Amino acid sequence: MSRRPPVEDPDYDDMTVHPPEKWAVGLPAIYSASEPALVEMGVGRAFTLLTKVNQKDGFDCMSCAWPDPDHRKVAEFCENGARAITWEATPVTVPTTFWAEHSVSDLLEKSEYWLGMQGRLVEPVYKPAGSDHYEPVSWQKAFSIAAEKLKGLASPDEAAFYTSGRAANETAFVYQLFVRAFGTNNLPDCSNMCHESTGTALNETIGVGKSTIAYDDFENTDLIIIMGQNPGTNHPRMLTALEDAKKKGAKIVAVNPLPEAGLLRYKNPQTARGILGRGTAIADQFVQIRLGGDMALLQALSKRVLEAEDRNPGTVLDHDFLQTYTQGLDALRAHLEHLSEDTVLEATGLTSAEIDELAERYITSDRTIITWAMGLTQHRKSVDTLREVVNLLLLRGNIGRLGAGASPIRGHSNVQGDRTMGIWEQMPESFLDALDTEFGIHSPREHGVDSLKGIEAMQRGEIKVWFGLGGNLVAAISDTRAAEAAMRGTEMTVQVSTKLNRSHAVIGREALILPTLGRTEVDLQEAGPQFLSVEDTVCAVHATHGAVPPVAPSLLSEVSIVTRLARAVLGDDGPIDWQAFENDYDTIRESISRVVPGFENFNADVRRKGGFVLPNGPRDSRTFNTSTGKAHLTINHLEALERPAGRLILQTMRSHDQFNTTIYSLNDRYRGIKKGRNVVFVNPDDLAELGLADGDTVDIFSEWKNEPDRELRGYRVVSYPTAKGCAAAYFPEANVLIPLDSAALESNTPVSKAIVVRLEKVGAPAAVGA
Repeated sequence: MSRRPPVEDPDYDDMTVHPPEKWAVGLPAIYSASEPALVEMGVGRAFTLLTKVNQKDGFDCMSCAWPDPDHRKVAEFCENGARAITWEATPVTVPTTFWAEHSVSDLLEKSEYWLGMQGRLVEPVYKPAGSDHYEPVSWQKAFSIAAEKLKGLASPDEAAFYTSGRAANETAFVYQLFVRAFGTNNLPDCSNMCHESTGTALNETIGVGKSTIAYDDFENTDLIIIMGQNPGTNHPRMLTALEDAKKKGAKIVAVNPLPEAGLLRYKNPQTARGILGRGTAIADQFVQIRLGGDMALLQALSKRVLEAEDRNPGTVLDHDFLQTYTQGLDALRAHLEHLSEDTVLEATGLTSAEIDELAERYITSDRTIITWAMGLTQHRKSVDTLREVVNLLLLRGNIGRLGAGASPIRGHSNVQGDRTMGIWEQMPESFLDALDTEFGIHSPREHGVDSLKGIEAMQRGEIKVWFGLGGNLVAAISDTRAAEAAMRGTEMTVQVSTKLNRSHAVIGREALILPTLGRTEVDLQEAGPQFLSVEDTVCAVHATHGAVPPVAPSLLSEVSIVTRLARAVLGDDGPIDWQAFENDYDTIRESISRVVPGFENFNADVRRKGGFVLPNGPRDSRTFNTSTGKAHLTINHLEALERPAGRLILQTMRSHDQFNTTIYSLNDRYRGIKKGRNVVFVNPDDLAELGLADGDTVDIFSEWKNEPDRELRGYRVVSYPTAKGCAAAYFPEANVLIPLDSAALESNTPVSKAIVVRLEKVGAPAAVGA
């Protein structure tokens, strides 16, 4: 196929700004999804993939972990799912000549957008020490280089093995098995940076770090409280579930600092009302909360629930549930009696009337779902905030009931499955014991590093090899400059990837890129075509089958790469038959069935149309695997985020045409941005107070008590209806503003949603106190 010329890097001078949209999807989404697919892939390839995505006999979309309904539509995908498929399945490939034409230094100067637009990686490449160029090598040579480096380490703990949430269950299982057989628990993953707070809070309070609802609960609920998320961009298929819930009579409340188009009005592109009509208004109440105020709001709601019970004893709390299944009610009641309303209003930026309205909705609802994403998980006290979510749900028995429960929405399509399969630096003894029994190995017990601790260990020279199974860590993690410097200090970096990204340019003294099959592609092994499996955000496990031939015959699957590396490092005479795993993935699933609870009949269950749902104690039987066997109502001490005079609280976020660090285009249609990303969104009242105007160019400085200021230079101010005192800028560019040690207590997740910043107009005198 003829190769299209590389795109030029963006010229932000061409950026235009328009008013934000007040509705989402509709005809523009159809065009945005179909036009790139047809242009990039051609009619035949596009038709094959878009009719197979999220179907029971097809492949699982890689763009999010939103669950699939039992009854599938012909077009069971969203705009961003189509963009993700186009991005991965493009037949455009990186030619061999590319590596001589572009040095690593040259790649460092390119944007994420440019790097990704170069096409699919199709051959292993190696950058020797002292060279500034990658050079193509054979697969045998690549594995030999990596194995020699790993075997030469003084300790297995001098290596870390990162995982992206897009790795399938079978891949994740053999990957963690190899790492533990090698001798380390250094298994950081992308969950460390997004939903680690969720797992920490839910495991402690209800005994499972996952959602307690099923897909059908959305159609059987009375109230859905959506906190800290933007479904219209990050998981647009959720809008259909929300529309269906509204048709059944549910009320919906959006709690967010930004008004998001998808939560204002949804035009379903598969209905006449969505194409020709006004669509469906989604949120019945928009609670525009100040950044960092969610914990205060949740405590205020629980206090109002308890006060309503005091006024009308026996009518508000679910006493039978609380007495039978929970502990800690009296202590919680005593704690919340001291909650100051003034403190709540200051922390949330809301009025008492707004909180009263939401409290009344909750009190009068028999079945409530609270759903959240990273707007709740990336704060200093995120774990406490999520414990407060559980408190509120438990007070009225909203766990283990149809149409009710806790619903964290994961971003990656299998980030939850990877954790289930053992991708965690601190897996419990029961898992490690089962792994050792199955394979006759001795798994290490000392906990490994997570993503932030991995960067810190690199800074100290303790980690010398960084292996990435997918992902783009240096772009995704906080404290960009420090993370990049740490990565450059390693002896070797290895990336398993489908396309170029920043992590291929920020590398150790030696570097390898190992190209892999995408999820859309047929995986042919000795036993025939193989399939993989994933776990979605409601604990449903199902198969994913590649639908089109690989873009190049030289590509290996992720399973092949992991198992061949394991053979090169550990040899073929050990207790694990790596070759059998590669030849037939059923052998992997057989081992999983004996190691991982809930997968006892894995090979049979995953072949059922639609797969199977993992057991979930809180959801299925109101059993809670906590330290006491009961769900815990907890005491959490409010720590309001202070905003000094002349400063704003900034959050990082995705644009619409973006999946994590992957930039599909330079547009953010719903927020009115075209051909640009260097913007900061600020409330117009704040602009007036700061002496700024819409369209001004500013430098952004983040302020930390024990750290030097960090800066972003030359950003355009966009007047936007954010919560007063708050601002927003795009991830990953704004990650540079967050130091490594600014992390959530207990979960160690970067605090990306509460950054105190000052804005200085370019060319103006420095602000007082700067």
